[in-house]
Amino acid sequence: MPQKRIQDPDIIDLALIEQALNENFEVIVQFSDNTYTDKILRELNELCLGYNENFTIRFYGHHRSIFDCKTLRKITNVKSLGVDCLIKAQNIDSLTKLDQLKKLRLGIYELKDTEILSAENFKKLNRLVIGDTKTRALNLEYLKHYHDLTYLMICGHTKNIDVVGELKRLDFLSLNSISKVSLNFVNRLPALKILRIILGGRPNINEINNDKIEHLELIWIRGLNDLSNISTFKKLKSLLIQDQIQLSSIHFDTALPGLTDCKILNCKTLGSLTGINNLNSLNQLRISKTTIDFDSFIKQELPQSLKILAFYTSKSKIDKQIKAVLQIKGFSDGLDR
Repeated sequence: MPQKRIQDPDIIDLALIEQALNENFEVIVQFSDNTYTDKILRELNELCLGYNENFTIRFYGHHRSIFDCKTLRKITNVKSLGVDCLIKAQNIDSLTKLDQLKKLRLGIYELKDTEILSAENFKKLNRLVIGDTKTRALNLEYLKHYHDLTYLMICGHTKNIDVVGELKRLDFLSLNSISKVSLNFVNRLPALKILRIILGGRPNINEINNDKIEHLELIWIRGLNDLSNISTFKKLKSLLIQDQIQLSSIHFDTALPGLTDCKILNCKTLGSLTGINNLNSLNQLRISKTTIDFDSFIKQELPQSLKILAFYTSKSKIDKQIKAVLQIKGFSDGLDR
């Protein structure tokens, strides 16, 4: 969902908020410092009564002060809340009193309450982002009680992460900076459609074989050098592989009939991309900043469904020549529309 952010407002522009919500934007009213007044918070609290989770109130930054969570007692109707990108906060227990809460972004770097996820009101959440903390010691055990959760992002925390596999309604999972733990729990998620793995470190993703995943993103994973199991994701519709500096080859050895969009970006040691002919529904393929030899690549059989093919080397003269060749072959780079 696209977002409309309203930054540190002096007044609440109701018309602007209404218009954005009616146009299916998520409206985020956010405060970077202690600039909010009781009047503004009262107005926001009233608006929360009539709006759903697409209306978000966010507190972040506060670099000149410590955010006091007592402020949240003035917006008890809030359904979607961000208390994130903060170094310190006090009176954390105020978070556990928000009975209408459905969406939460929690990111307080010096958060010391490692059992905060045990809060009863959190069990009603349908979307949760758990940000990085100094200790990375939040107890994830309590997530097994979050039966309504459909969206989860975890940054750096691994204590009892295996319970994530019990979230039967989860369709989006982002694992950020997760290393040294098994990802087998991903295979127990029956509703999972989108999996994103960012940072962290592991040589491969062989332990993941959840064939219900439709969108897979692998970004900047340290040590990733093997994607030999990529063809096990039989329901893939889109694939993004980005910033993998040790990955030398990708081969699609069997058909992936649903894959329509594939992007391989900034994988500087990638010299081989083969088996593209097995992707018989592929519509878009974008390749950027690899060591793949274009002349060799373009000689392989490509699926007839492929309409958008973009190939960039970061050298403008060569890229211009490649684009001309691809246009002669009937391909668009998707940027000329």
